[in-house]
Amino acid sequence: MNDKYQSPLSERYASKEMQYIFSPDKKFKTWRKLWIALAETEYELGLSSITKEQIDELKEHAEDINFDVAKEREKEVRHDVMSHVYAYGVQCPNAKGIIHLGATSCYVGDNTDIIIMTEALKLVRKKMINVIAELSSFAVKYKDQPTLAFTHFQPAQPTTVGKRATLWIHDLMLDLEDLDYVLSTMKLLGSKGTTGTQASFLELFNGDHETIRKIDQKIAEKMGFDSCYPVSGQTYSRKIDSRVLNVLSGIAQSAHKFSNDIRLLQHLKEVEEPFEKNQIGSSAMAYKRNPMRSERIASLADYVISDAMNPALVASTQWFERTLDDSANKRLSVPEGFLAIDGILDLYLNVVDGLVVYPKVIEAHMMNELPFMATENIMMDAVKAGGDRQELHEKIRQHSMAAGRVVKEEGKENDLLTRIANDPAFGMTMEQLQAIMKPENFVGRAPQQTEEFIRDYVTPVLEANRDILGMKAEINV
Repeated sequence: MNDKYQSPLSERYASKEMQYIFSPDKKFKTWRKLWIALAETEYELGLSSITKEQIDELKEHAEDINFDVAKEREKEVRHDVMSHVYAYGVQCPNAKGIIHLGATSCYVGDNTDIIIMTEALKLVRKKMINVIAELSSFAVKYKDQPTLAFTHFQPAQPTTVGKRATLWIHDLMLDLEDLDYVLSTMKLLGSKGTTGTQASFLELFNGDHETIRKIDQKIAEKMGFDSCYPVSGQTYSRKIDSRVLNVLSGIAQSAHKFSNDIRLLQHLKEVEEPFEKNQIGSSAMAYKRNPMRSERIASLADYVISDAMNPALVASTQWFERTLDDSANKRLSVPEGFLAIDGILDLYLNVVDGLVVYPKVIEAHMMNELPFMATENIMMDAVKAGGDRQELHEKIRQHSMAAGRVVKEEGKENDLLTRIANDPAFGMTMEQLQAIMKPENFVGRAPQQTEEFIRDYVTPVLEANRDILGMKAEINV
């Protein structure tokens, strides 16, 4: 196993559950279920060349795939679908003549791709809901914790730790809307033949259009779908793959933004991702606590975002009813997009579940900058006491510039309040100034916005999905 390439997505990042969805076992068992669904449909619609005994034989071997036979056959015929038709026929000698009857390779290939992507989207959705739930708990817990907000990564009007978390949640809620829409529109290809005209079925059923109209719907229902796409060439439109990976890209964008914020906060020593007892942060600098999980989220997110270009290029360059220049690309881009987003969401859940907040550091940073932000309140109180607004504005500007120089050039603490207390134009004592300097006075409606957002927008979604809550993420490295 160590003498050939192994995908890091399988070895390091993606869960076993997601890996199984894209496994050969899942793929070829689904092919057999589709062949059974097709044979049953043809039998139920009156095709006399198919018997119930043949269908029963197919069902007996739906799960025990003879991979070795299929592999050897593919070496001879260079066709994966016909190799598995042959292998299935070896196990089902009485039914071998009716396997794949009237169908093309895309009947099993494309319908399976839709089924697998649908299942994978459901797993992605489950993990997203759990990330949203953990972030919501974090937001509620810290809804009243004042913290410096940043615009352009420069200190700005304060917010709260919880309110900042609602921004991460809101991004994921938008992604969830997109995912739910795409999931609700997923349909099977059905069985439409080599160019989408169902000509082969017209031949099988002696030109009976009414009967042929029922084929796709019956296959869809047998495979757990509401319907099939109304028209197609030989394949379903490759725009479907593009739509699906665009959803994954959106989730990756949101996760990347979160990881950026955590990495910056960890630099500030205000919030840290979990760091295990025996974890090594650096091979050279033993004291370091690098935000490696958040960095991995960012790295995988870059991959997913760029990967979404693959199905977009494939969809835009197809020719007429079918070309095969999609196949190799699809085999790589779609599974790997899902495996990577799966790893991202596991990391996201793991990081949020173990976030460490340092209120004392947050408060120290806040109090160092708050005098500048409190100047408008100080000026208003001084005006109420009889001061001249224009004169006070100019004095505060001068004091602020001087205090800023002390901080930046001399490395000393912010002495703006002392300067104002010593200026008779303001007529305010240090005690009065410090009374104004309560951080909670400067966070606006951040606590209330957090409560309202979680209550009105997030909780209804979590309540509707309570049966899938409670996941804990395991990460390999």
